[in-house]
Amino acid sequence: MASAPSTDDMIDEFLSQRGHNVESPGWEESYNKKQCPDCGGLHDEGATECSVCGWMPGR
Repeated sequence: MASAPSTDDMIDEFLSQRGHNVESPGWEESYNKKQCPDCGGLHDEGATECSVCGWMPGR
């Protein structure tokens, strides 16, 4: 028996078909530093959370 796609999967598919990015944002790279995709703050490679705005990957 096949399982029905979850509501989240259906929404993601709908949005991606219309040109929206549905992947969770991650750190961007800038000059050997991690850059926050929300505020643009620069952090060392070991950063797990933005010290400027509090953004965390996967949230």
